[in-house]
Amino acid sequence: MSAIADVARLAGVSKSTASRALSGNGYVSEETRTRVEHAAAEIGFVPSSIASGLATGLTRTVGVVIPFVNRWFFAEVLEGIESALITAGYDLTLYQLHDDPVRRQRVFDYFLARKRVDAVIAIGISLSAHEVRSLKGLGKPIVGIGGEIPAISTLSIDDEAATQFLTEHLVSLGHTRIMHLGGDQNHQMDFAVHSRRLAGVRRALAAAGLSHPDDFRAVPYSIPGGYSGALAVLSNPATRPTAIVAGCDEIAIGVILAARQLGIAVPAQLSVVGIDGHNLAEMFGLTTLEQHPGEQGAHAVQLILERLGPEAALAVDERIGVAIDFVVRRSTTAPPH
Repeated sequence: MSAIADVARLAGVSKSTASRALSGNGYVSEETRTRVEHAAAEIGFVPSSIASGLATGLTRTVGVVIPFVNRWFFAEVLEGIESALITAGYDLTLYQLHDDPVRRQRVFDYFLARKRVDAVIAIGISLSAHEVRSLKGLGKPIVGIGGEIPAISTLSIDDEAATQFLTEHLVSLGHTRIMHLGGDQNHQMDFAVHSRRLAGVRRALAAAGLSHPDDFRAVPYSIPGGYSGALAVLSNPATRPTAIVAGCDEIAIGVILAARQLGIAVPAQLSVVGIDGHNLAEMFGLTTLEQHPGEQGAHAVQLILERLGPEAALAVDERIGVAIDFVVRRSTTAPPH
């Protein structure tokens, strides 16, 4: 008697049901799936992914392309993807893309184009029309996170609207000297995140009649980047802003640390806002827009699975706005008199 038959007998189901439950191909109830998985574990049966792949043409692996693995936002998205894939019975293969165009071409034309993955999730990477056509032509579904990519489903926040909202919040508190610490405009991330966030700040300042030439300083997207940039910005009391819109929560945390070093009270003398929902934001009392990157990753997996499922033809490629939450903490208040 085959091992799958032993699993089926122990779980009280047919061999075909046991096979569907363990492979994830075809519908079974959660109760049945759990019962079959427990039976398989009891007798030490491990289904062959090779045999399953030969039978279905699928590897049950999703390729994830990402520019950074050591930055908080990307790591959180990746954790959400991994958790959702494991729950669905899929593996993950990670490809970190660098600025080297030869390496990028090799990843797309060789690794992803071969039958090593069933689908692709792109995090913070703007895929070219050629890359999208190539993967779609091979029947590999694609989902993007971080910005709009034509012809595929993407998840993202509106970066310009986000910083505009944060700036308007500071204006409503009475601030008239507001500055943005964000990414270098000459070294953009994909989807022009740096320039979009600066544009949002400037739009709000212009609408309030508060535009001024010294409204921006480029800093690395990190706590040390925010810290060093803020030390320079805050060191002169004559030109010091009363509020800072940070390009991300890590920059904002660096600003708060720099203010402490300089003896500047937050928020009594300086208000600070950020974007992300970093897990340190609450510790630093940071007012921020939370964009829930882990949930974005899980949502991307849901979209991929829809495109790999039996009703894949019904899936619609669209841009999906990500819900964000405005969390007010103790880093913002009215400006000093």
